[in-house]
Amino acid sequence: MAIPVLLLMLLLYNKREEDFPSLREYNDYLEEVEDMKCKLIEGIDVPAIEAKITKYKQENYDEIMNAQACKAEKLAAAPAASKGPPAQTDSELGQYAPAVAGGAFAQPRPTGMAPQPLPLGGGPDMQLDDEEMMKLRAEKGGRAGGWSPEFSRKRALEEAFGSLWI
Repeated sequence: MAIPVLLLMLLLYNKREEDFPSLREYNDYLEEVEDMKCKLIEGIDVPAIEAKITKYKQENYDEIMNAQACKAEKLAAAPAASKGPPAQTDSELGQYAPAVAGGAFAQPRPTGMAPQPLPLGGGPDMQLDDEEMMKLRAEKGGRAGGWSPEFSRKRALEEAFGSLWI
């Protein structure tokens, strides 16, 4: 029941801050709407709140319809605005075009491949590391992560001797 209540409240009570003369009145309006939502969801004084909603709907019918029409216009204009500039040529590599398929708010897609950076350390003539250099790199990498050979030795000894006296 919570979702239909929230949708109904969202459709009916859609005034914005600009519709009120002061921030205090706007905050009071928001607080009243939130109180009504909570009471409807929890089942507290439901007939009185439903009567209040019906009365509000009748008194503010024109405002509600205007707000819904404005919202529909914005949603209809969103896909047209997301189409962006005209189609790009293959010469414009690395550019992005907005994705329109599947919905109004989709992830942009790349239009071509830009030149990729070269890896650090050279190209195909890069020297291979010898065995000693590889061991040194592995040890430094472990130390950077907080590991050292002493930790593994200490743990191995603790596990070995800890099982003797059980």
